[in-house]
Amino acid sequence: MAHIPDGVLSLPVLAAGGLMAAGAIGFGLKRMGDRDVPRVAILASGFFALSLVALPVGPSSVHLLLGGLMGMILGPAIFPAVFVALLLQSVMFGFGGLTTLGVNTLNIALPGAIIGMLAAPLIARASLASATIIGGLASAACVICTGLMVALSLALSSSDYILSAKVMTATYLPLILVEGFVGGFCISFVKRVKPELLAPLEAQAA
Repeated sequence: MAHIPDGVLSLPVLAAGGLMAAGAIGFGLKRMGDRDVPRVAILASGFFALSLVALPVGPSSVHLLLGGLMGMILGPAIFPAVFVALLLQSVMFGFGGLTTLGVNTLNIALPGAIIGMLAAPLIARASLASATIIGGLASAACVICTGLMVALSLALSSSDYILSAKVMTATYLPLILVEGFVGGFCISFVKRVKPELLAPLEAQAA
């Protein structure tokens, strides 16, 4: 599960994650314009709602992350979108924690931002079939990276978590397939209906 609760991570990991997330959120906000707010809000609310639905897999649970999809459409603005959604989930439903907000935001949003910004230009130039495949692969890759980052966060906090981190990473395997399918379907729909959404935020504001 990508929502690491309070009291699990060590202080250095929390501090490093918080500082990096703060910088990334600030960068994402600078890349947003007034006209981008509705798009960011819609994807943030979608992530908020869908990631509340967690399915048990072995000793852990998984839920849709949508990191790849948000990254391909929002670019760096994925950081404030994920942060706000995680903050509301923590306060309203007790998902994750307040002290781990920075680490959780980084674990979900960073893969989406990097992979999404690399994939979006390829999707914009590709045919519909190719765009669907690229979108699915990018979404699946984001799940893999998030799982590895969550495991790394735990392993860096304590050697006692290494075995748990390995087991938890394995629970992400079924999610990779589901997220790839959902991401590919959504990108296919966007490509057909409103392909300009795959352009960078600042390009649309110009």
